[in-house]
Amino acid sequence: MSKTETITLAGGCFWCLEAVYEQVRGVVAVESGYSNGQVLNPSYEQVCGGETGHAEVVKIEFDPAVVSLRELLEVFFSIHDPTTRNRQGNDVGPQYRSGIYTHDEAQAAVAREVLAEVNAATGNRAVTELEPVANYWRAEAYHQHYFVQHPGQGYCAFVVAPKVEKFRHSFTRLMKPA
Repeated sequence: MSKTETITLAGGCFWCLEAVYEQVRGVVAVESGYSNGQVLNPSYEQVCGGETGHAEVVKIEFDPAVVSLRELLEVFFSIHDPTTRNRQGNDVGPQYRSGIYTHDEAQAAVAREVLAEVNAATGNRAVTELEPVANYWRAEAYHQHYFVQHPGQGYCAFVVAPKVEKFRHSFTRLMKPA
């Protein structure tokens, strides 16, 4: 059995990221949560208020023998806009910031490389945070696997589904078998 790793990513609403990463081969588990804020065990309402300092994140457990961290980050930068501070589309606030929250120095090194490539491609416009994961809390149960459970809900149909489709079109090689 391969050893798994965990990376925590913020790129707007966690429903979007979760829906994509649940379809990536080599991803063992995806959990929506809140990270890198100051409040202990914040609620969704507190995080949405923008005062806790937390970002909406997904904690991704993956098998690096099947999918590399670099590949996960390539997907990450293709499904959100890393050049808008505290915003993804109509989702506005610090909880929607772009962030890579690493679990060790080796991950931080890979993330620095990929972020440098993104900055080169965007004219140094990326505002993605790169920090060690801190003060992570699992989101409420109703946020877990949200897109799978509510594909027809308005936000899912008009915001999440296009990101999932973009992933499927651009990263066919990384998709789990049907």
